[in-house]
Amino acid sequence: MNEWIIALGMCLLGYLAGSIPFSILITRMVKNVDVRDAGSGHATTTNTIRQAGWLAGAVVLILDMAKGYLPTLLAIKQAPFQWVVPLVAGLAVFGHCWPIFAQFRGGMGLATAGASILAVSPLFGLIGLGLLILLTLVIKHSAKAALLVGILLAPMYFLLGQRGLLISVSAAVGFVITVRFIRDWNRQYRELWLDREQKDAKTEIEANN
Repeated sequence: MNEWIIALGMCLLGYLAGSIPFSILITRMVKNVDVRDAGSGHATTTNTIRQAGWLAGAVVLILDMAKGYLPTLLAIKQAPFQWVVPLVAGLAVFGHCWPIFAQFRGGMGLATAGASILAVSPLFGLIGLGLLILLTLVIKHSAKAALLVGILLAPMYFLLGQRGLLISVSAAVGFVITVRFIRDWNRQYRELWLDREQKDAKTEIEANN
């Protein structure tokens, strides 16, 4: 009985940790605005950078990664059942995307998901990041690339000879990422958002000529 209570407690901890809306809290503290009211409309690191600057964005990135890394690592070390680990990881990402502390309007979950995989295997976490970067550069649409990574991550690791926790955790967080990005599949992004202003200025100049 105690083992089941611990297992359920860890799952709840994963969701509640994921639900802490760091981008909302920090952007509100720095700029006194809701990060979701401008830019992409999502509570993300990149949107924080757009509105509150690089330092605030870096802090948000670290904290959003911690929301996935720490609960997953705790589950790896202390969970009474192995199936608890992917549930904790998936719920941390779910909490980030649909946080109870922010009216269920959160971020996209990539940093939290990536950090959950890093807790299982730093090497394969970096391989997953490489896949995301590659697909983003090839497809030139970050939402589509992220959705495909969510689908492909666990099969890719399986083909690379991995089994066990890495497969189950990547499948769990990949499922949440896939669901989260479906709504943005056809959304028009200005890719490489760092030069968003330059692209807008160039477009305006070309339109006026």
